[in-house]
Amino acid sequence: MEDFIPKAVEFAGNHTIMVVAWVVVFIGVIVTFAKSATSAVKVINNMQLTQLINKEHGVVVDVRSNDEFKRGHIIGSVQALPSEIKNRTASILEKHKAVPVIVVDASGLGSEALANQLHKQGFAQVYSLKEGIGGWRGANLPLVKH
Repeated sequence: MEDFIPKAVEFAGNHTIMVVAWVVVFIGVIVTFAKSATSAVKVINNMQLTQLINKEHGVVVDVRSNDEFKRGHIIGSVQALPSEIKNRTASILEKHKAVPVIVVDASGLGSEALANQLHKQGFAQVYSLKEGIGGWRGANLPLVKH
């Protein structure tokens, strides 16, 4: 142990950029973990979504555009545009406050923020689908078209 600290200091001095990068990555992982652990919104996978629909009468809220929604969506989905959620004008969602609500977008990147908006608006159980419709389609799961 006596040799470790001087060698670690020497290594850090010789490889400053790498050490700083590792510290930044480490802090980023901790922040991400803490944020997800304290978030009211849980990110779920395709199987968990299916279970919420089948066992708890969960409702899928598809936040993609009208054209994307018509090209294929999860059966039973309700469409609400992001602007409607942000402006609290998605009245179609009000009757679903007591059941699990799963927010789905194209890639899963923007759905968590919209799910947080719904939680702030009084929805008790709000989820976000990891990888969105792209992940659903990639797993060859069924979509319906209108």
